[in-house]
Amino acid sequence: MSFDRNVQTVRPPSNWTEIWHLWTVIVPRRSINGQLVYGKVWRRHDGRDWIYKKFTEFDGEEAA
Repeated sequence: MSFDRNVQTVRPPSNWTEIWHLWTVIVPRRSINGQLVYGKVWRRHDGRDWIYKKFTEFDGEEAA
């Protein structure tokens, strides 16, 4: 009898995989003016990979 070690067990996703959190990303390169490139994104783990979404800030005064 042989076992396939490449088979992954299927588990239900954890609750923490459904939570989006704000993450600061620093890209290891410099912009045209010599500064590091960085920004904020929404990030969550789907149980296998990280999923990223664009983060758009808004001014609270403009929304009122």
